[in-house]
Amino acid sequence: MLIAFWIITGLLAVAYLGAGLMKVARPKEALASSGMGWTEDFTIGPVKLIGFAEVVGAIGLVLPVLVNVAPILSPIAAIALAVLMIGAVVVHLRRKEPFVAPLVLAALSVVSAVLGFAVIA
Repeated sequence: MLIAFWIITGLLAVAYLGAGLMKVARPKEALASSGMGWTEDFTIGPVKLIGFAEVVGAIGLVLPVLVNVAPILSPIAAIALAVLMIGAVVVHLRRKEPFVAPLVLAALSVVSAVLGFAVIA
């Protein structure tokens, strides 16, 4: 169970960290032109906030269990990221865009949370 937790959580952390850093570092126009059309519906503030939430969530997935300080925060971070991805699914559905990627990330985040609760119990 611990191995499954680390595999799923590690991959999720890499995905969220990469996506979040891209949203934080790149201008909104560059994000929109690179396939993130949903950014056209938001001002720069919420786009950067979403990126920051993904970066903090990625760190929160791994760090608490890694250093064994408040490991309950890891599954809580996974739940928060799942909620964020459900919001992404809603935005993509409203815009009639493909929504499979955020749906898969939401499902994997829930799996990470369940495994995280099982590992720390």
